Amino acid sequence: MAEFTLDLNDDQKEVRDWLHGFAADVIRPAASEWDEREETPWPVIQEAAKVGIYSLDFYAQQFFDPTGLGIPMAMEELFWGDAGIALSIVGTGLAAVGVLANGTEEQIGTWIPQMYGDPGDVKVAAFCSSEPDAGSDVGAMRTRAVYDQAKDEWVLNGTKTWATNGGIANVHVVVAVVDPELGSRGHASFIVPPRTAGLSQGQKFKKHGIRASHTAEVVLEDVRVPGSCLLGGKEKLDARLARARERAGGGGGERGRNAAMATFEASRPAVGAMAVGTARAAYEVALDYAKTRTQFGRPIIDNQGIAFQLADMRTQIDAARLLVWRASWMATTGKPFTSAEGSMSKLYASETAKKVTAQAVQILGGNGFTREYPVERMHRDAAIYTIFEGTSEIQRLVIARTLSGMPIR
Repeated sequence: MAEFTLDLNDDQKEVRDWLHGFAADVIRPAASEWDEREETPWPVIQEAAKVGIYSLDFYAQQFFDPTGLGIPMAMEELFWGDAGIALSIVGTGLAAVGVLANGTEEQIGTWIPQMYGDPGDVKVAAFCSSEPDAGSDVGAMRTRAVYDQAKDEWVLNGTKTWATNGGIANVHVVVAVVDPELGSRGHASFIVPPRTAGLSQGQKFKKHGIRASHTAEVVLEDVRVPGSCLLGGKEKLDARLARARERAGGGGGERGRNAAMATFEASRPAVGAMAVGTARAAYEVALDYAKTRTQFGRPIIDNQGIAFQLADMRTQIDAARLLVWRASWMATTGKPFTSAEGSMSKLYASETAKKVTAQAVQILGGNGFTREYPVERMHRDAAIYTIFEGTSEIQRLVIARTLSGMPIR
């Protein structure tokens, strides 16, 4: 088991510097253009694929880093470059995590490579969980999957929303209800292969921030997928459902682990790292501006009102990173989140990103409110971190329930 350390090793430093260079040289120069266009930045994704950043091998290397710091380090550097473009580069990872968390070895080996494609033919993937009436409340999910035993096929019907890469993805991972009586414990995840009939893109959302990342509805109308596309397989699903029914019949109050939550539990510290990257980027812009902007004959950083803000910003960013690194190390080394450390990291880092980017806008004054400076975009982008993959309110609920052992509502 790797000991927890705050010192990156030489290999990690080399990867960090490589990613930082890509973010500075490729992502940042393109950020404003793709934010304005509100389109998937395919040329940037292709560049990332050419150098090996957008690839299964790269993310596998970071995912299996024994210290647990590979993924959060990568997320921070890429999102330091630009949140919208970075999410387009890493968005496929959420679908990949969904397969890793719930799939068999054969399914992992079959489908994850198809999510990325290759540098000459780049692909993306989508994880589809949220619905118009089921966001934080996953128990309200309505998308149904019904098994057709005669054909060994699952038939999916429903509408998903807020899906990153939804409709443009080569592979969709869809969470659906297989037993409505079991609530969230009656969910399962399915692979929808490329060009499957019945899957279509619904509304594409025009967003406040992360505008270079494609977000849309996914409509499923009598979508038929082979039995082999049920992640984990039917035998495992039947056994899990039987245990859930037994608990329900016995009046047990045990909270079940469902397919969507298995994915989110694995990804929350990574989202925290994304927020740290955005916050750090805004802080650095504000610090540089405060050193060079003069008012009343001196740099504005000479004023305590500005200097103290920057001191708080840096302190909060470092605290957020430490929470993210702790949670990532715990997850990798198999230590349970007995105090909801994963949710803690996501909560604090996302709230820090919103606060720090707002302070950066304030420090830049009128310039911060214009698109001539990047902090305006960073502030818009930061708003998403307290919303997706579990709102801040949900994180607090998870933490409170874990600490108290009570079914707090």
